[in-house]
Amino acid sequence: MTDVMSRAARRHRPLVLLTAAMAVLAVVTAVGMLADPRVLTGAPIWLKPFKFSVSFALYAATLAWMLAQLPRRSRVGEWAAGVVVATALIEMVVIVGQVLRGTTSHYNETSPFNAALWQVMGAAVMVLFVAHVVVAVTLLVRRAGDRATRWAMGFGLGVSALGMLVAVPMTQPGQAPADAGISGAHSVGVPDGGPGLPILGWSTTGGDLRIGHFVGLHALQALPILAFLLRRYLGGWLDERDRVRLLAVAGTGYGVLTLLLTWQALRGQPLLRPDLTTLAALAALLAATALAVAAVVASRRRPELALAA
Repeated sequence: MTDVMSRAARRHRPLVLLTAAMAVLAVVTAVGMLADPRVLTGAPIWLKPFKFSVSFALYAATLAWMLAQLPRRSRVGEWAAGVVVATALIEMVVIVGQVLRGTTSHYNETSPFNAALWQVMGAAVMVLFVAHVVVAVTLLVRRAGDRATRWAMGFGLGVSALGMLVAVPMTQPGQAPADAGISGAHSVGVPDGGPGLPILGWSTTGGDLRIGHFVGLHALQALPILAFLLRRYLGGWLDERDRVRLLAVAGTGYGVLTLLLTWQALRGQPLLRPDLTTLAALAALLAATALAVAAVVASRRRPELALAA
């Protein structure tokens, strides 16, 4: 792990620097939430830049670690990582700048200047998505890491890309509230800024499209962590083939969960108040995942027998 992180610092300095900058910004914005009493759309005005800075810090650190798994440097991968850094900085400059002006960054078209900033953010997100896909393809083609780690990274990058895509409905015309100059919303069935869960802010009275977005994005960390835990604690019981199969089950289930949470939000349901249809879908997902895990375990080969074969 130390060797991998050392390679990350040497090969992907922009990602490492972005991680450090976002970590510092997270501290600054956390202080801002304590010191600045202003509220914007029902939440502390510095909450959005705090959440985005933490998210970008995790994202950049994870990408740096993934690219360091490559057996040799990749110009394409490093170029795509540089694009990720540039677009992340653009996003954060707009978000923080709008907070300093005392207004919102997302969906804000209340003036020509605000509309231009929102359009810049939208373009930056699309470019970041393309760069993310390029990084994913690079890691898969160049066969980064061992087989299980490679599958974990592949599913993690794929589901996180899905997490980006499920945010698209937030910007669609049907999500635009009656407020003039507002071109989207993350809540469904209720106005943005209403009662929400602590810190996360997810609506407790209606659907919230940020939930599926959040869950999908963090597959990038969850699945590689799962691969590490399987190797660390079950490596003597499961061979690499079995661990790969379990990661495939987990990655598929994670992706379906992302879609299920988005479907729930689009139907105007709060996360903690699902209807019977949503509960039935969740139960089916859990049952299918449990059966798939049981099938993998039942058919497992002992590592020593696999080596002998």
